[in-house]
Amino acid sequence: MLFWTIFKVSMKSLLANKLRTFLAMLGIVIGVGAVIAMLALGSGAQKQQMERMTAMGTNLLVIRPGARGTGGVMSGTQQNLTQEDGQAITTEITGTDGVAPVVGGSVQVKHANKNSRVSLIGTMPNYMPIRNFQVELGRNFTDAEATHLARVAVLGPMTVENLFGSDDPLGEMVKMNGINFRVIGVLKSKGDQGYFNPDDQVIIPLSTAMKQVLGVDKLREIDIQVAKDGDVTTVQDNTTALLRKRHRLLGAAPDDFSVRNQADAIEAANATAQTMNMLLGGIASISLLVGGIGIMNIMLVTVTERTREIGVRKAIGAKEADILTQFLIESIIMSVLGGIIGVGVGFGSAPILGMLLKIPTIVETYSVILSLTFSCAVGVFFGFYPAHRAAQLDAIVALRYE
Repeated sequence: MLFWTIFKVSMKSLLANKLRTFLAMLGIVIGVGAVIAMLALGSGAQKQQMERMTAMGTNLLVIRPGARGTGGVMSGTQQNLTQEDGQAITTEITGTDGVAPVVGGSVQVKHANKNSRVSLIGTMPNYMPIRNFQVELGRNFTDAEATHLARVAVLGPMTVENLFGSDDPLGEMVKMNGINFRVIGVLKSKGDQGYFNPDDQVIIPLSTAMKQVLGVDKLREIDIQVAKDGDVTTVQDNTTALLRKRHRLLGAAPDDFSVRNQADAIEAANATAQTMNMLLGGIASISLLVGGIGIMNIMLVTVTERTREIGVRKAIGAKEADILTQFLIESIIMSVLGGIIGVGVGFGSAPILGMLLKIPTIVETYSVILSLTFSCAVGVFFGFYPAHRAAQLDAIVALRYE
């Protein structure tokens, strides 16, 4: 028999039992849709996580004080990072685009009859580009203001909304610890990071924060932006060696500070997200296997129902290969058609799932190709046994079947 003739016979057989055919395809439809939707959710979550991490700065090294304690029992954080450490890194370490000393805390900010509890950052002007902050309104403070106790502040957009509503905050006064600060700038929104909201904070000059607001003489951290053509590992190693020398740490003495590499953190988060993608795709693929089993079950029933038909075809000259091809084509048609419908279901359900979970979804091309390929493979794999069983039927026995 010609292939086209076999194909038409297969289609006629499927259309003769529309409901049964649809129910057999339903598992594939759900499976493919689930795989696409789950992978879209995983890709969106991965992109969101990467955006959050890169929003806090790229090529970034963050130096923080080490833990304090003895005998393995940690009781707090050491206070041992100084402005002089930051200045030494600036002058002695090459391959950097900026070094920003940082102090921080939490303060109550007031304006008129409104107040808000926010995060306070005291730093130098280059903290903004190092941490990927942009001033949307007004300006950043200058180096002179950062070192000469200027009472100026740059506010996050959420802080502005909480204190000023829709009013223009530039030039207005806010009060922190009884001290008036003039608002000179508003940051561009970055969005809530979950554990920290960069939109709800106040950034003021380093000297003002240390001496007038927080009353501290040690730094919370030192942020270093590695140059684009610089080597992050080299800068990290050189910085560690410099700080060990400045802190008089000899031999095998442990570091009394920690250096966090943002690139390593991004890479680790990316690897975790990819693993999660594989897990989501694997779980969703189980429904494809269930759909394949459904197809095999329906095809076995079909073979039993059409035993006499198979005998007639063999009696008029159909070969085993023709019977095998016919039933295999029926199985493949169901899986491919179910896969195509499943792609539509996946595209439609992905944004709905994203809205419900408040996570952006991204349908990747590879997920569509993977799903369709897998659905075709399921059709061949689970359709082969029923097709082979039909092909092996004895013509005389089949003709006698009632």
